[in-house]
Order: sequence, then structure tokens, then C-alpha cells
Amino acid sequence: MKLNTLNPPQREAVKYLDGPLLVLAGAGSGKTRVIAQKIAHLVEQRGFKPEQIAAITFTNKAAKEMRERVRQLLPGQPLESLNVSTFHALGARILRQEAKALTLKPRFSIFDAADSASVLAELAKEADKARLKALQWRISGWKNALVEPNEALSLAEDELGLAAARLYADYEKALRAYQAVDFDDLIRLPVRLFEGEADVLLRWQGKLQYLLVDEYQDTNRSQYRLMRLIAGARAAFTAVGDDDQAIYAWRGADVENLRILQTDFPQLKVVKLEQNYRSTTRILKAANALIGNNQKLFEKRLWSEHGHGDAVQVNVARDNEQEAEQVVMKLMAHRFEHRGKWGDYAILYRGNHQARVFEQQLRNQKIAYAISGGQSFFDKAEIKDLIAWLRLVANSDDDPAFIRAATTPRRGIGATTLEGLGRLAGVRHASLFAAAFDDAAAGYLNPKQLAAVREFGDLVNKLEWRAGREPARQVLEDFLRAIAYEAWLFDSCDPREAETKWANVRDFVDWLSKKGEEENKTLLELTQTVALISMLDKAEDGGDQVQLATLHAAKGLEFKHVFLVGVEEGLLPHRESIEAGTLEEERRLMYVGITRAERSLAISWCERRKAGKEWRACEPSRFIAELGDDLKLSGGRAAEPADRTSGAARLAQMKALLAKSPSA
Repeated sequence: MKLNTLNPPQREAVKYLDGPLLVLAGAGSGKTRVIAQKIAHLVEQRGFKPEQIAAITFTNKAAKEMRERVRQLLPGQPLESLNVSTFHALGARILRQEAKALTLKPRFSIFDAADSASVLAELAKEADKARLKALQWRISGWKNALVEPNEALSLAEDELGLAAARLYADYEKALRAYQAVDFDDLIRLPVRLFEGEADVLLRWQGKLQYLLVDEYQDTNRSQYRLMRLIAGARAAFTAVGDDDQAIYAWRGADVENLRILQTDFPQLKVVKLEQNYRSTTRILKAANALIGNNQKLFEKRLWSEHGHGDAVQVNVARDNEQEAEQVVMKLMAHRFEHRGKWGDYAILYRGNHQARVFEQQLRNQKIAYAISGGQSFFDKAEIKDLIAWLRLVANSDDDPAFIRAATTPRRGIGATTLEGLGRLAGVRHASLFAAAFDDAAAGYLNPKQLAAVREFGDLVNKLEWRAGREPARQVLEDFLRAIAYEAWLFDSCDPREAETKWANVRDFVDWLSKKGEEENKTLLELTQTVALISMLDKAEDGGDQVQLATLHAAKGLEFKHVFLVGVEEGLLPHRESIEAGTLEEERRLMYVGITRAERSLAISWCERRKAGKEWRACEPSRFIAELGDDLKLSGGRAAEPADRTSGAARLAQMKALLAKSPSA
């Protein structure tokens, strides 16, 4: 293994093993390379076995890329046992192996957000959608902060909090009855187990002797606690992160974890990676100037050897229609002039709602594009239908999966049948599946209803038997034929919609079958992790397409040329963040957007925007003035702030900026 391909700080980060290490990895500074090289170093030079190392990432895609990098560094080494996974996948693995200690069966179900919402809706019948979402969010927050239901009651400060705390206890009981856990439990329950069972913790500390945590700034409190417990007194870990790219506080990530690390581990060594391998000097200069306005945990300045580069452009448009038109025209002209590919370009924005006008313009010009941060493949109804069947095959106590599978496609089991079955299940304290085969079922269902549920149950049992023994592809193909899913789609949807849905089903089946073949797993084994798998695992190339993405979805990506649009007060920074005092996170979001660009960056804002039927005047984001004065400005005028007294200093700064810069 050649460490001479690394720069000195990267090399130091790879070789340091004398205690806990924090690697502050600036944007584009080669952190994935450092983690992969460190894994290879541990195996080749330090005598660690692959199964003793755990590298924790935040997405399945990142885990896959990491594993591939390590494989290239260690050709010929058997790496099947190397643990590279997300926090949630590691938690699921711990729970599967220690299920008995938590009174779970090893084939428990993992509920996604939609499943959890259904359970909560059942428990809080009077709540509307908005209230349900707020209750779910509150319970999820408590779970991530390791707050148990009884503690939640004492922490509740308002009516919503009190309702959520009462619901929390009932929700937990319902999950246990279904032999299910939700996503937050995948971290919370291992933490609870390790804190309560010293021998179990000791066993896992023996199994995982070195930890590497990527995107450490995105960890929440429970993920940090899990990491600390596994690392133990030995503190053999490397945490890699960047406080300037912490943009997930809204979903529970706690940038405080960086500060806590220094307190909990006084012997912590900090290595800074400041050489950027992605962007030109001018792009980095703007990024450094912007982020310099945030309070710093650690000082760091990105630099690059990629040359000076073009000035960052700031363009003003009359409205968002004109902004989209200008961006697409400039993109086309730039591509023609530089003989580039569509895939070299990205249009980034703060919120999904901004994408529509850009999509229209790209379609008008017949330019291929792809959107990141939209609906997940797994959220599509037809995929959720199939997953419900698979979940039921793996765990017959999973009542939500039973209800969906039994009624999709329809097979003579309706609301009345389910109601009768539900009454018996309640009396017996059993699942719907168990109730279907109960001797007393004839007293709750008529002969026709009973025949339908037992026929359904027999099919599930037959599938379960085959799913644990035969190749996944064969079982899936026979299963789709047995439930006549294709015919049902074409009967219940119009032809074009049915074709799209069936293509998605084929895509899912092919992908899952291939995964079974590659990993030598049965359908039963695949099903146990299907809730943790995302279609991002599919190593498919979207072809030559312009990328449209939210700033959150663009994190971790890079593009030769970036258009950062809608950079206005109220959008970026977002109005709610101004009111809530979370401006620093918005500034980090802008910083993430800037540092996606390799060769050129164009920022745009509008003088007015349509809100419903009304037009509202817009002003440039304060962040533009914070980029320094090495900018190239073009387009209309700088709009006056709506509130003359607030932001006077910002406006003066903006005008000075406009006066200094040459117009294009």
C-alpha cells in the first residue's frame, strides 16, 4: 500500500493509532480516500482482521463506494467480513443477533416513516395529518435524544408535547405487539441494551475493535452514544467530519457532538485536511469568506492547487421565470463553448418547489435532466405493496404488512373480514395472521371469509418455506405470478400508469434478485434488511443529464459547473431560520452549495417572486455580500430591502460590492 500518494496531513490521519482521532476534513479534501487507506493500513500493517473493523457511513451509496475503494487497495484480500455500513444497518445487525435479550424475534420488522405514521394514526384517531406529523416528529426527537416514554411526560412543555408523550407509550406497546421497530429504535435499542447488559457490550467491543465514522458532524446524540459505547475505554476510533458542513440539525444531527468529543476524550488528537482537490482558488476564496462569518469550533481555511479560475458570477433576474430562462441559456452556451457534457452541470436550490420552472425550461430545450431529493423509489405504492408481502413472509406478526398484503391485490378480504379477524386477534392477544388459523376463527368470520384468509395465509406460508431455501429470483417470479400482480395493475390503472408501475416492479425484482446472487443470500435474508436498503445501491449511471438537486441532496456530490439559484432573503437564508435564529446552519448550507463547484459557479437571485397570485419584492441574500468582492455581477439592479431600517448595513455592503465589481 502506497501512502506516498497522500499529502502530509492525510498520511498522519491514516497512520495515527495512539488514541481517539478527529479528522477535520474540509469539502473536497479527500476524506473517503483517507478512511479507505486507513482501513487498508489497519489490515496490512497493523494486523487487524477485516471483521474487527467497522466503518460507519450515512448512506448506503457511501458504504458501497467505501467498500469498493478498500477492495482496490487490498486486491486478493477476503473482505466479505469487513463491516462497512450505515449506523442504522449496524444497529439492525446488533438487534438481529441480540434479539432475545430485547424480547424480539430475530425476524422482527423494520417500520419506515409511513408505517410509523399509520400506527400513530390508528392510536390518535382524532388527529389530522399536520398534527400527526408534529406528534411523530416529537416522538422521533425523543428517541434520538434517548428519552424514554416515562421521561417524555415530565419533559412535555405544551399541549402537543403532553399529547405526544402519552402517545409515545402506546406507540411503543403497539410496535412490540407487531414485533417491529422503527428507524430510531435501530440506534436507541442497541444503546439501551449495551448500557444495561455489560456482557453483551463486552462481546461487541471484542467483535469491533476499531471504528471509523464518516460525516461525524451529522451524528445525533444516540448515534454518538452508540459509537462511544462500542469504542469503550480503548477509544480506538477515527471520527471524520466538518463542522462547516453540518446541515442536518432539523433531523436531529447535533453539531455539539464535535465539542463533546473533546470533553469526553481529553487525549483526542485533531488533524485538519485543508487542501481541496475539487475547486479553483476563487471558488474557495468565496467559500472561506462566507463561512468566516460563523462562530468556529475549529479554525480551518481551504486552499487548492487548481489555479485561480473564473470569478464567481452573481446574476439578477426580473422574476423566477426569467431566472430559469437565463440559467438554461447560459448553461447551453457554456456547454457549446467548452464542448462539455450535460452531466457536468448542476442547478442547486434551497427547496424542491423551486425545481418546476427549471424543469420546464430544460424540457423546452429538450435537455435531459435528473432530479435528486425527490420521491424515493421505496415510497412508490407498487414497491410498498411488494415489500408488505416480503415483510409478512419474514414476520407473520407484522399486522400493517398483513393488512396491505391481504388487500393488494384484492383477494376477497375486505374491511368486514379484517374487522372480524381483528376482534379475535384482540381477544387472543395475537397477530392477525395467528388469528386466521385460530380454531375460534369460525365464530368471527363466515365460511367464505374464513376460506379467503386461510388461502391467503397458506400462500404466505408456502412463500416463507421457499424464501429460506431457493434462489431469490425464482421465488420472486413465481410469487408475482401467484398473486397476479401485473394483471391487477392493468385492471386498476390506466395503461400508461400500469406500464410505468410494472416497469418499477420489474426493476425492483431484478435488483433484489441480483443482490441475492451477488451476496449469496436467500430472499428471507434479503427481506430482513430491505427497509434499510435504498435504490441508491443500484450502481446505475443516469447517463448524460443535467442534475437538479436541493442543497441538502447535493451534499457529498461534485460538479464541474454549478448554478446556485434563488439566493434571496427568505429563501436562502430561509424565512423560518431567520425567525428561529438558525442562520449559521443556513450559511453552512450555502457553503455546501458553493463547494460542490469544481470549475465555475454562478449565483442568481430574483427581484420579485410570485407567492400565490401576488408578486412580492425580493432582496439579495445577505450571504452574497459575505462572499467578498471578487465577484462578477450582471443583470438588473439590487432590490431595496422590504424593511428599510433592518438590513441597512447589509444593503450598503451590497451597493459597495456592486460599485466595485465590473458589470458584464
